Amino acid sequence: MYVVLYFISGLFAANGVPHFIKGITGQQYQTPFGQPSGAFANVVWGSASFVIAWLLWHYVGLHRSLNHTVRYEIAFGVGVFVMALLLASLAGRGLEKNPKAAK
Repeated sequence: MYVVLYFISGLFAANGVPHFIKGITGQQYQTPFGQPSGAFANVVWGSASFVIAWLLWHYVGLHRSLNHTVRYEIAFGVGVFVMALLLASLAGRGLEKNPKAAK
């Protein structure tokens, strides 16, 4: 169970990066609300993702045994990697539909 929670923590951590970066640079970016959202919404969404990732990491850290740490960090890393691939795929599709956004 803890491996799954670390994996989900990695998903949230990776998901927070593009939203936060786009937000602090003043750009619009797709949020789960359907349409591209403004900078403020993306900073909030990215920050919320970071907080959720940290809360999951902290919760699991309080309850796990210390002799299996590598397995949990690998699960976190796999979660980051999976979300990065998903975001890259979705961002690529968005640019294909709107070539002016790439400029």
